[in-house]
Amino acid sequence: MKTAKAFAVTGTLIMFLTLIYGFIIGDFFKEGSILFSLAWGKVSLIDVYTGFFVFSGWVLYREEKWTSAALWIIAIMVLGNFITCLYVTIALFKSKEDFKMFWLGKHFQH
Repeated sequence: MKTAKAFAVTGTLIMFLTLIYGFIIGDFFKEGSILFSLAWGKVSLIDVYTGFFVFSGWVLYREEKWTSAALWIIAIMVLGNFITCLYVTIALFKSKEDFKMFWLGKHFQH
C-alpha cells in the first residue's frame, strides 16, 4: 500500500507541476491547434480520452453518490491525469490500508 501511495502522490505532483508549466510557458490554443492537426496528435487525444472513459467507469462504480462521480468525471475530462492521480491518491488514503476497499469503494463488504 505504501508503494501505491508513493506512486499516486508522485503522479499527482508531476501532473500538477506539468499543468502549471504548460499554462505558464505554452499557448494552449495555438499549440493545441498545431498538435490536433497532426495524425499522432489525434491518435494521442483519442488514446487519452479512451483511458479517461475507462477510468471514469471505475469512478462511477466505486463512488457512493452519482453526483460525486459526475463531478470527478467532469474534472477528469477537463484536467486529465492530474485528476486521475488525485482520485487514486485520495482513494488509497481513504481505503484504510485495504486494497479491496480501494478497488470496490461503495461495494466493499467488511
